[in-house]
Amino acid sequence: MTRVAFLAIALAAAGIGMGESGPAWAQQKTLTGERPLVIAHRGASGYLPEHTLEAYKMAIEMGADFIEPDLVATKDGVLVARHEPMLGATTDVADRPEFAARKTTRKVDGVDTTDWFACDFTLAEIKQLRAKQQMAERDQSMNGKFEIPTLQEVIALVKSESERRGRTIGIYPETKHPTFHSAIGLKLEDRLLDALKEASWTERTSPVIIQSFEVSNLKYLRTKTRVRLVQLVDADDVDKDGNIVLVPPLAQPYDFVEAGDKRTFKDLVTKAGLAEIKAYADGVGPWKTYILPSRQRDENGDGKPDDLNRDGKIDERDRVLMAPTNVVKDAHELGLFVHTWTFRSESRRLASDFDGNPAAEYKAFYALGVDGVFSDFPDAAVKAQ
Repeated sequence: MTRVAFLAIALAAAGIGMGESGPAWAQQKTLTGERPLVIAHRGASGYLPEHTLEAYKMAIEMGADFIEPDLVATKDGVLVARHEPMLGATTDVADRPEFAARKTTRKVDGVDTTDWFACDFTLAEIKQLRAKQQMAERDQSMNGKFEIPTLQEVIALVKSESERRGRTIGIYPETKHPTFHSAIGLKLEDRLLDALKEASWTERTSPVIIQSFEVSNLKYLRTKTRVRLVQLVDADDVDKDGNIVLVPPLAQPYDFVEAGDKRTFKDLVTKAGLAEIKAYADGVGPWKTYILPSRQRDENGDGKPDDLNRDGKIDERDRVLMAPTNVVKDAHELGLFVHTWTFRSESRRLASDFDGNPAAEYKAFYALGVDGVFSDFPDAAVKAQ
C-alpha cells in the first residue's frame, strides 16, 4: 500500500478524496500502540478565552487527556498561564488606565517588542486583569469574564477533575521564552519543578509533560526531574512548494542564537537531530507541516497560486497535500513519541483535500501514527479518534 493510498483510506473515512502521489510506505501505529492523546491547546481555546480555568475545564469535559498551560512569570516570581510574556493580545490590560504607564519595550528573542509584560506586574495586579479571545474570528462574548490562573490553580483544577471523573487528566506546561525569563532574573524551570514536587508529580509516570522550543532548559530539566520532556520544533512559514521557511526569530531555538549555534529547527527533525533529542527528552513536538506538508497549485502557469475554492482569497483551502515525511517513523525508531500541533476547525485553516472537514485532518494524522495532537477544539479531536 502506498503512502497516499493509506492516507486516501483515512480521508475517505471522513468522506473526501485524495489527490497527491508519493513513495510507498506501511501503515504506522503510535509508539505504544495505544490511541493518540488529545491535548487541549491552551484549553478549549476555540470556544473560550485561552489559558483560563474555564477553558481548561471545558476541555476536560470534552474528553481531553491533557490541558496545556503556557507559563510565564510575574514580577514577584509566580508562574501564571499566558501564551506569551506580553499581555496585550490576551487580556484587557490596554483598557485599564491604571496600567497605561506599564507599557514598555523589551527584547524578546532578539526582537524589540512593545507591550505590557507579565514580569512588570505582581500577581495581585495580574489578578485584576481579565482574559479575552485573541482571534477575532472566534466568539468574543466571554471577554472580560475570566481571571488569569496561576500554575497552582491549574494543578488544583486537574486534580479535582481527575478525582471527580475517575480518570487521570494531565498537564502539559510549556516554559515560554526561557532565555528571556532567565535574563530578567525570573527563571522558570526551578519554579515549575517546585510546583510539581508540591503536587507529588516527579516521576515519568506522573501526569505531566514539560515542553519547550529551546533546548538548553530541557537539558537542565533532564538533570533535575524524571517527568517526561518534549522538544518543540517551530518554523516561520511554509512556502508555495511546501518547503519549511525559517526566518528569525522562528528559524532556530533562541538559546542556539545566544550560543552561536547555527543549527535550525529543521535540523532538529533530521535523524541526527532526533537522536540528540533522545538524549535529553522523551518526545518531539513538531509543527504539523513537518509531518504532512502541503503546497499551492499553479496549473495555468501565471506565477500566481490557484484559487481552488474560487472565493477570491488565498489561504490553506487553496493548498493540496503532499506525501508525508519520515519524521514520525524516524522518531519512533528512536523511541521518541510525536505530539504535533496545532489543529483548528475553521475551514480556512484546512487544506483543500480536507474539504472543510476537520475530522478528515485528524484522521489523516492519526493514520500516520502520531502519538498526540494539540487542538483548540478538543471535542473534535476526541470525536475523530
